[in-house]
Amino acid sequence: MSEFLVVVVNRTKARFFTLEKAQVPEYESGPNLSERKELLNPTQDFAGKDLWSNVKTGRNKGSGGQAHAYDDHRQSHLIEFERRFAQAIADEIVHLSQQYHARRLVLVAEPQILGLLRETLAPQLLKDLKVQELAKDLCHLKPLELHKHLAAKELLPARQNVSG
Repeated sequence: MSEFLVVVVNRTKARFFTLEKAQVPEYESGPNLSERKELLNPTQDFAGKDLWSNVKTGRNKGSGGQAHAYDDHRQSHLIEFERRFAQAIADEIVHLSQQYHARRLVLVAEPQILGLLRETLAPQLLKDLKVQELAKDLCHLKPLELHKHLAAKELLPARQNVSG
């Protein structure tokens, strides 16, 4: 059982952590972030040519060699890919919050994906899950660095170091 579920997201991946108490607080530092899962955004692995038949957007050559501009709705498709990724993240948040009996969700994400996650999470959130947000990309941080950063923002309890 963990009171906190911490989810850190950017456009390429989502990392899921729980905050675990030290088993023997007199001898071990804690609490500690423990990474439970990582999801990768499948569309971020593809190069432009793998997603689109024409790498350049908005140009087509007509007869006579003249180029004609058009909107191929590429931006709409990219937003839809991000929306699907946000839905996969939301599903995993619901699953892990139930599995670990989390009562608090700390959601750290880039601003655009955070907005998509808000939309996706709203209907799925458990009534007793308190959500705290931070609009920032911290996916690159190691668990200890992440914990220190979130504790400084008062989103997580500070880690107690045992000296000895």
